[in-house]
Order: sequence, then structure tokens, then C-alpha cells
Amino acid sequence: MKFKETLFGAFMGGNGPARAFLPFLAVAGTIACVVLAGRNGAWLWGLVVCVPVLLLALHDVFQRDYAILRNYPVLGWARYLFQDLRPYLRSYIVEGDLEGRPFSQDQRRLVYERARDEEDNHPFGTELDVYAHEYKWISHSIAATEVPDIDPRITIGGPQCKQPYEASILNISAMSFGSLSARAIEALNTGAKMGNFAHDTGEGSISPYHRKGGGDLIWEIGSGYFGCRTEDGNFDEDLFVKAACTDQVKMIEIKLSQGAKPGHGGVLPAAKVSPEIAETRKVPEGKDCISPASHRAFSTPRQMLQFAARLRDLSGGKPVGIKLCVGHPHEPFAIAKAMLETGIYLDFIVVDGAEGGTGAAPIELSNHVGLPLYDGLVIMRNALVGTGLKQHVRLGASGKVHSGTGIAHAIALGADWVNAARAFMFSIGCIQSMNCHKGNCPVGVATQDPRRQRGLVVEDKAEQVERFHRKTVRAALQISCAAGLKHIHDLEPHHLFHRISPTEARTADQIYPFVAENQLVDAPEDTPYDLWWKAASADSFNVAKQVGDEHKAKSMGV
Repeated sequence: MKFKETLFGAFMGGNGPARAFLPFLAVAGTIACVVLAGRNGAWLWGLVVCVPVLLLALHDVFQRDYAILRNYPVLGWARYLFQDLRPYLRSYIVEGDLEGRPFSQDQRRLVYERARDEEDNHPFGTELDVYAHEYKWISHSIAATEVPDIDPRITIGGPQCKQPYEASILNISAMSFGSLSARAIEALNTGAKMGNFAHDTGEGSISPYHRKGGGDLIWEIGSGYFGCRTEDGNFDEDLFVKAACTDQVKMIEIKLSQGAKPGHGGVLPAAKVSPEIAETRKVPEGKDCISPASHRAFSTPRQMLQFAARLRDLSGGKPVGIKLCVGHPHEPFAIAKAMLETGIYLDFIVVDGAEGGTGAAPIELSNHVGLPLYDGLVIMRNALVGTGLKQHVRLGASGKVHSGTGIAHAIALGADWVNAARAFMFSIGCIQSMNCHKGNCPVGVATQDPRRQRGLVVEDKAEQVERFHRKTVRAALQISCAAGLKHIHDLEPHHLFHRISPTEARTADQIYPFVAENQLVDAPEDTPYDLWWKAASADSFNVAKQVGDEHKAKSMGV
């Protein structure tokens, strides 16, 4: 009875025959093929088409998971086909040059052209809406300067650092081996070697492919302590010293959080923990590789600085810093207070914007948690300048930077250099297929499948990495020289304009608060950060309750 009712519901009542016209057509075709086969056996080949359609129809009618297939047997699969094809059809046919996300066709094309040494000039004027709210520009000068034929560098390493590093103003941001393929890592690092800039390892530690490339490394150490961990997941000094004291490692970066999923740990599933990845990360093969949400080695700003000092000593005095996506505004101030109270200085801080990317992240965290780059960068800049620490601590910026414009904007807001991840992925062939988390990247960048990696030729892609870096840095210099400046680090907030309405634009220092040197120490009440400064403590990342209550009362107008 159930079988009969199911078939009747699918093929008869309402507009059933119309909804199931393909199965009806297959039934008619099957009958016709069988009848006609009596005259000519060749008609039986028609069953090769008709019978599978009938079997698929029966499957669709009796399965329970998809209502559209129960109501539209066979035909309903068209919906899922176009759903899968939609991103590709939109990207290549429907989408305008300026519409794509996270990177538009126009943005990706710029990277491709520079990486491949193609013409990157644009005819007939800008296609951007210069009166739209998101439009930004650097003000130029009548007295523009000549673009110097140099690669601008920034010295990273404060008074407690014995081996300061001369860094480029554009470096490769954190991307782990495991997230990226072996060939992608090797191509990126080889390109960094050719162009004399740095490559951040990501928290997946230093792989053989980083070593093979020979480029300068920033070793990122996350909460999983991969590459320098004990069997139970704690920090291992001996393993750290063994890797950190090699010449290729130039800086050590403690990862507190990342823009794409701030406040969240991560799991590399057991199926992806190959022998090679297990050896690189010092984790068991074939078991889930856990990256906790927070560190075991410290839990307060003061302890974090002590851990950083320990790493600096163990590495022979190399620069040690932190990377974070800024969240609670009092936390950067807590870190600054801890440096003042302990006398232990970080050598650098990298601010990662919430617009940053990752192989995979919970959609709510990716879309709605963490400060975007400019907001976080301004707060961290103010924390350092307002406490007089900026002279010791360099400030890096990371978050969707892909052009010389992005470099100039970040430096104008206080950064000393920028890191880029996805832009460098584009330079080695990434097409933004959005399959990073599935392991089937079509160009071999974000996959561990050796057959897919085959398409990525390391030697050629390394040249593209170097070329993209060189041309993008030069573009940034062109912008600063157009502003009449002799050095790119002379860019200031007043050089950067933001349009806030179709009829009004303001400079960055009219939009964001910029505190003066030592102002947080001398007169915090004269800044917008007064309550956040009071809430900050060198001994806790949490807000003191009484200050929290005061802040709540003030925000409510009490």
C-alpha cells in the first residue's frame, strides 16, 4: 500500500504528470524500445538511457532527505546541478569586474598581470564610483618627487633584540603547510628568496618545503605549538631551539588570534594528518590535530611578555612579536601596560584584520567577529604611540592587501609594513574557486592531492611571486612620491581621505582618533580611550569589574 501511495503521490495527483514528465517519458521510451526490438534488436540500446532514468526516478520518489526530488523525480536534480555551477557561472559570465567577493575580478586581474609580467595599466579612466561611501584616496602634491630605484626596508628589533631583521614593506602572510600544498609552499618561499622578502610559516610550523626554498622565514607559533611541542601539547624548549636557531628563521611570531576566525581554535582532521604533516607539526599521524583557542604557556599580558622574552633568549636574540586580530579595545592597552611595567618589549606586533582569509572558518566568526584591519590598526597604533612604545615596537598589518594602494593606506594609518596572503596565492595561480577546505583545489595551491599539485610548476610560480612583490612595492612608492614624500613611511593619516557621503570626504585623522606621544600615560582622560585604558591591566586580559560597570554606565548615559 505504501509503495502504491508513494507512486500515486509522485506521478498522479495535482500536476503530477507535469512534474514527472521525464520518468513518464522514460517509461514510454522503454515500452517503445522493447516493442520495436522485435523488428530490430538495435532498439534495445535505447534501454541504456531509459532504464537508468527509471531507476533514478524510483530512488528519488522513495528517498526521504530531499523534498524537491520526491516531488520532482529526476527533474529535481537540475536544481542541485545549477546550485553547484552557480558560483562558476556567476564568476565567469554574470559577475562584473568590480563585484566579486572576497576579491573582485579587477583585484585578481591586477595580481595576475603583475605576476605574469603583463601590462597592468588601465585605459579610459577609473571604473570605481568615486562618490561611493567606500571610496578612499591618497592626496597628491603639486611638488611630486621622483620614484627611487630602491626596495624600502624596515628594521625590526628593539633594544632587547640581538639580531634585528631588515624586512621588506611587503611580505608573505601566514599560510601553513597542510592548508597549502607542498609545491605552493616551495614556490612562495623560493620567490621570497629571489625577491629578498620574508615568508610567514603559519602555525603549521616549518616544513621541508620552506627549507627547500631557502627564503627568510617568520616562524609563527600558535596555541598548538606545532614544531616545538611535547607529546601532551605543551611548549618544548629543545625542539624550539633546534629550529629557531637556524639562519633561515629571522623572526618569531606568537599567534594570539587571526582575523578570519578570531577567538577560535582549529582542527586538522585525522584524514589530512599525513606522515609528512605529522613530522612537520610533531603530532601523531592519523589523529585529529587540535589547535586550542588560547595558549597554555601564558594567560595574562605579563606572562605573555615573559614567554616572548624566553623565546627571544632561546633563539639567540631574534625579534619576537605577536599577531592578533584586535577584539576588546582594552586588550592592546593591557599589553602596552605590561610592557611598561615589566620593561620587556615585544619587537613587533602584527594586526590581522577581520577581512583576512583562511582555508575554512565558521561563517559567523568569519563574518561578524573581530575588528577590520583599519579599526584594529588604529587602536594598536594608539596603544603604542600613547605609551611611548612605538619607538621600540614595529607594527605590521595584514588583511586583504593586494596592491600598492593597500600598502600605502596601512602605512598612513601607522603600519611599518604589511603582509599579504591571498594576493600571493593569486600570484601562484589561485583562481578563487572557494574550494580551499575541500582538498580539491583545481590549481594545486590548497590541496594535498599530488595529482592536482602537478599543475603547479615551482620554478615558474616562484618567478611570478618575486615579480608580483617587486611591482607592487614599486606601485606603493609611486603613490607616496605622488604625495610629494621622499620616503613611504612619511605617509600620515592626513594624506588618506575617506568619502563618507556623496558630498563629503574627510581625512583619516578626522575620522579616527589619533593620540599624541605618551598621551595615554600623561592624560588618558583627554582621549576617547579613557575608560578602556582604566580597564586594562598587565595582570589580566579581562576587564576589571568596577571599570566595566563604569564603562557600561557611561555608554548608557547614566
